[in-house]
Amino acid sequence: MQFNSTSSSPPHGLSLRRYGASRGSHAHDHFQVLVGLDGVLDLEIEGRGRRIGAGEGWVVTPGDRHDFESRAGSRCLVLDTTQDLWAQCAGRSPMTPQLLSLARYLALCVTQASPPAAALHHAPALLLEAWGPVVPNGRRRAIDWPALAAWAQSRWHRPLSVADLAAVACLSPSQFAQRCRDEQGVAAMQWLRSQRLLQARQLRSGGMSVAETARRTGYRSPSALTAALRKS
Repeated sequence: MQFNSTSSSPPHGLSLRRYGASRGSHAHDHFQVLVGLDGVLDLEIEGRGRRIGAGEGWVVTPGDRHDFESRAGSRCLVLDTTQDLWAQCAGRSPMTPQLLSLARYLALCVTQASPPAAALHHAPALLLEAWGPVVPNGRRRAIDWPALAAWAQSRWHRPLSVADLAAVACLSPSQFAQRCRDEQGVAAMQWLRSQRLLQARQLRSGGMSVAETARRTGYRSPSALTAALRKS
């Protein structure tokens, strides 16, 4: 590993890192989430000590000077992220007992020559869930529902999940599901289906054929689209 005294480079996502002797304190402008895989990592943040063993985790917040040392060597799964929900996880340990299993799986993924894209895509949300419920304090992150609908409408060619929507909204899947019920009055997948049907209606009203509309909106066949339109 190479550590600089300060770092302003953009976060680069998920990585597997080995720690040994201290390389000196440093700081960066993004959150750094650490989960121990094996060994023990001694962490000093702004003069305060913290020890991370296997299955334990900690969040280093932007701007905090910190240093790492592991006398016997250790490995950690590291997530570098700008997602501001991590601010509410700082100062507390993860609550999920299965964290070590999750971290080991993600570590295996990042070391593969062709890592599974879905696992890496959902890794930030899964790790955020591992820290337990994030309690809103003050203003909640606003969800731009029209922009989210437009994002979904451009991706009907592949299956979309609640986790996909949550990642775009920078929320955990459980948070997004609750916000959808609160703000849209329906479950997340029901909202997603309504957006697909809405676009199908708009295309049909513009004169597009049933077959082409079904193709563009991801219905498996023209008859499936017709049945959905009749039920609505």
